[in-house]
Amino acid sequence: MDFCRGYVIVSPFLMKEVEVISFDAEGTLVTPEFSEAIWHETIPAIYAHRTGLDIVRARETVFEEYASVGEQRLEWYDINYWFSRLDLGSAERAIDQCLPRIGYYPEVMQVLSSLGERYRLIVASCTPHEFLRFLLADTEHHFVRVFSSVSDYRQLKSPAFYRSICKEMGVTPDRALHVGDNWQLDFVNSREAGLHALYLDRSGRTDHQSITDLTELERHLI
Repeated sequence: MDFCRGYVIVSPFLMKEVEVISFDAEGTLVTPEFSEAIWHETIPAIYAHRTGLDIVRARETVFEEYASVGEQRLEWYDINYWFSRLDLGSAERAIDQCLPRIGYYPEVMQVLSSLGERYRLIVASCTPHEFLRFLLADTEHHFVRVFSSVSDYRQLKSPAFYRSICKEMGVTPDRALHVGDNWQLDFVNSREAGLHALYLDRSGRTDHQSITDLTELERHLI
């Protein structure tokens, strides 16, 4: 599939003037285990306990509820919304139970340390701050700002969101580079806003130019 149809591939030369590098969080810096534990294991388990359903049926019911909302709505990302909707009580204990599942991709620490010497690094994520403060706890010292489109702007990562964070960072979009693993939200929308963008495809299945891990950023920033 021609993922890059209609987009100009970014060359190292075009990125010489980058001042700010923006990273998505989950799937880019942070592995998915924490979120999978929350949404796929802990919430269904609590729901099963509350309703008396067996875990298989509880999981099916919870997933049907997720699907009825869909990931294009802000509520999808709001754990407090789901605990209220499913009548599960407080989300704090569930979050605490899953904290040991937080992990980073192997190259993340080295890449952030290296790039942080030359660029201003930020996070631009759909993940709410109540998750980001845990997910980024071991890396937050590398970032000058952490932006949550859902918490700060009440929207997904739209072109308007990217223009807004560039304005807050005091740079024009062509001086910023965004990296993330969601084709539409991270690559297409940031490019539409005028940023440089790289699509992170850790599977390596994309036919056209992308990066498979963050160490490949260096060759785009010479």
